[in-house]
Amino acid sequence: MTILVTGANGTVGRQVVEQLVQRGADVRAPVRDPASAAFPDGVAVVQGDLLDIDSLRSAFAGVSTLFLLNAVAPDEFTQALIALNAARTAGVNKLVYLSVIHSDLYVNVPHFAGKFGVERMIEQMGFAATILRPAYFINNDLTIKDVVFSHSVYPMPIGSKGLAMIDARDIGEVAAIELVRREDSDLSLPIDRINSVGPETLTGANVAAIWADVLARPIVYGGDDTAGFEQNLRSFMPTRMAYDMRLMSERFLTDGMLPEAGDVDRLTSLLGRPLRSYRDFATETAAAA
Repeated sequence: MTILVTGANGTVGRQVVEQLVQRGADVRAPVRDPASAAFPDGVAVVQGDLLDIDSLRSAFAGVSTLFLLNAVAPDEFTQALIALNAARTAGVNKLVYLSVIHSDLYVNVPHFAGKFGVERMIEQMGFAATILRPAYFINNDLTIKDVVFSHSVYPMPIGSKGLAMIDARDIGEVAAIELVRREDSDLSLPIDRINSVGPETLTGANVAAIWADVLARPIVYGGDDTAGFEQNLRSFMPTRMAYDMRLMSERFLTDGMLPEAGDVDRLTSLLGRPLRSYRDFATETAAAA
């Protein structure tokens, strides 16, 4: 049978596809423009859009398990509900959903609240699902590496509570493991939630210190200016998204993104290896510069 991977062109989706291919799974990837898609050999690429029910109906034909990833967008919740209804109509009951850690805590942050709503719909609609709740993606910091390299400042306002940052490659591998587990089971496995976290909980000062060590020169933390963060984001993204990111960063400052007891051990056991660290990322990024 076939595993359908939505969001396959994105940072996590590509990792999920690659990990599934390595495990010998039959993978289908719906994308808006199949001609521009570049996936490993054997991946079936089809035209699909989460707001286009006809394309979704076609994409779900013969599918047994779903990886549901919705990009942050104003209609994210609608996209997810359409996909869930199309899956149920097609007889697909097994799924892995990419949510976010503390979706039930960051209630004023639009994309967190939307993902928590999707979690509730998955439960209410009776899916046999694994809900992955990742913390801050380490890979997000590729967008600010030039600031670190050129200005010796780590500019993300992540505060002093700490974020359990995780590498997108680890998220993708955990997702693939859960997809295959559900795909291979003859039973309707109970719903499960997995906090997807990294091996350390890092503050802004901690991250700056890692960069300083890797680059062998002083790097400072830029501070907790969330208003300035929003203003910078407005130069290259829609204003509503910049505001969404500001609200998220404000919750970083007040609440952090903290793992629960046993989260790191559970993920390490699932992967059969240590989780990738921020130092690993910084070292790789510096070497590639």
